[in-house]
Amino acid sequence: MRVVNADSQRVTPSESGSALSRIAVPAGILAAVVGAFAYVGTVDPNEPGHYPACPLYSLTGIYCPGCGGLRSAHAFAHGDFPAALQDNALAVVAYLGFAVVWTVWVVRAARGRPLRIDLGPVHLWSLGTLLLVFTVVRNLPLGGWLHP
Repeated sequence: MRVVNADSQRVTPSESGSALSRIAVPAGILAAVVGAFAYVGTVDPNEPGHYPACPLYSLTGIYCPGCGGLRSAHAFAHGDFPAALQDNALAVVAYLGFAVVWTVWVVRAARGRPLRIDLGPVHLWSLGTLLLVFTVVRNLPLGGWLHP
C-alpha cells in the first residue's frame, strides 16, 4: 500500500474546480453592478426627492469629484454618452475602467489564475492627484464644461 503525502500533491487549475465555479464571484459582482445601474436607470436622479443632495455642494456650492455621478450613471444606462460625460466625465472613465478590470478578472478566473492588482504609492498618489485636479478644474470658470 502506497501512502501519499497530501502536501506533495499539486492541484492543477483544471482540478481546482470548474470554470463556472471560478467565475462565480466576478459574476456576483457584475450582477450587483448591473442591479445598481438598473435602479439608477429606472429612478431618475434629475427629479428632486429621489436621492439625497451632495452635502459638500449643499453647504459650499463646490462640486466634489462625485457630483453628477448618479446623473451620469442614469444617462450611461440609457445610452446617452454625451450627457453622461457632461454630468461627470471622471465617472464615465471609471465605468470603462471597471469594465476592463472585470473582463481581465473573468478571463484570469476562468483560467484558474488569481487577479492581482498591485497599486504602489506612486499609483495611489497619482489617482489622488487626478481626483484633486479634476475637482479644482471643474470648480474654476474655465472648467465650466465639467460642471454637472
